[in-house]
Formats: sequence, C-alpha cells, structure tokens
Amino acid sequence: MTEAIIEIKHLKKSFGDNEVLKDIDFTVNKGEVVSIIGSSGSGKSTLLRCINLLETPTSGEIHYQGQDVLQKGYSLTKYRTHLGMVFQSFNLFNNLNVLENCITGQTTVLKRNRAEATKTAVANLEKVGMASYQKAMPAQLSGGQKQRVAIARALSMDPDVMLFDEPTSALDPEMVGEVLKTMKSLAHTGLTMVIVTHEMAFARDVSDRVIFMDQGVIAEEGTPEAIFGNPKEARTKEFLQRVLDKEE
Repeated sequence: MTEAIIEIKHLKKSFGDNEVLKDIDFTVNKGEVVSIIGSSGSGKSTLLRCINLLETPTSGEIHYQGQDVLQKGYSLTKYRTHLGMVFQSFNLFNNLNVLENCITGQTTVLKRNRAEATKTAVANLEKVGMASYQKAMPAQLSGGQKQRVAIARALSMDPDVMLFDEPTSALDPEMVGEVLKTMKSLAHTGLTMVIVTHEMAFARDVSDRVIFMDQGVIAEEGTPEAIFGNPKEARTKEFLQRVLDKEE
C-alpha cells in the first residue's frame, strides 16, 4: 500500500501580480522518486521552495504525514528537519571543512552528541565517495565534489524526503556525471526524493514518476515510460522534442 508523505492541495504562489503556481495538486509517496521537468520559468523551483517553505504559498495546503504544515501553531522548524534540501549553488559553509559541514546541523538542530554526529557524517561521506576529503575546505573542492558534500550533509540529518533543486545546473559538464551517479545510487536505497532537473536521461532512468510543469501548472504526470514514450499533451511533446533534440 502506498503511504503519502507529502500532499499538496490547491497550492498557489504569486509574486506581486505574477502568479507563478496555479492550483497545484500532487502527492509524494514514501520511497518514491519524483522528477519535475519543464522549461525555465514554469514554476518548478518555486514549487520545491514552497514544499520546504523557503517561499510561503499564497494559498493552498501542504500536508506532511497527514498534517497541514501551514496551519497556525505547526512547528516549521521541526517540519524542516524532516526535509533535506540540495541547492544549485551547494550552500556549504566555506569556513568549515567537509566533515564539520556534515556535523554542524546534526549537533545544533538535532542535538546529537559529537561522536554520533561524526559517525553519521563519515558514513554519508562514504556513500557519496567523499570520505577521503573530510579535512578539505570547500574552496579546495571542484563543483561536483562540493555538491556531493552538500548531498552528504543533507543525508546526515536523516530526512524523510530529499529535495533537489537542479543540483547539476551550476556544474561544468564533466562534473555532472559524478553527481548524477551519486543521486542514482541513492534512488535505489528507498529514499524518498523530489528532483527538479533538466537532465532528461536521468529523469527517465531513475524516476518512479515524472511531472511536467508548464506556465505554473502540472500539465502532465505519469511513469517515465508514459511521459517520455507516449506523452498525451501537445505541450509535453513539444517540450521533450525541443530538449531531446538539443541533447543529440
């Protein structure tokens, strides 16, 4: 039986007169890998930022394990500890080495003791192939390495859901592969993942479900086979044709 972990109902987000998200409904189930694709400006990143409340929705509901997190009195700090977020621009603490980047959130937010936090951090750095860089400072790392550390840092908080906001868009082409490989291996561990991406092959190979957004709405969603092999909507077909032609 599928267990809904996040449910979005009638979500809207406007910046001034610009309505970026228009009546969004979708559910993320436990253990599911969902990729969100679409043109720049279609609302993908805004949707992700609304899910973890970096942006406050204009209206609608966000249910986490059955409770509406937008209700007055709900602890947003507690809610955010259940969500891991990986940004385009890594957002590492430049004054801390790799290991300390992965320990700090655990000791300050989760109140873990240092020994346990270190053990968790090292295990996650091993998962992403960065265990040998524990003492390195962010400035000494390549973009791909920074992003893998950012993933290990998010994992170290033991989140229920990992959110990825175009995690490869700031990387040089030759570094994209190492980050996608890391994400691919995570996708096979049963981790719940929501990924905003423009890497179509990755979305096709790794996702349980693909959501295509266009002009602030979910235009189409389905299995990777359905979306990439037999899209129903004309605008989905047009988008994929344009993007896939570029990749060839």
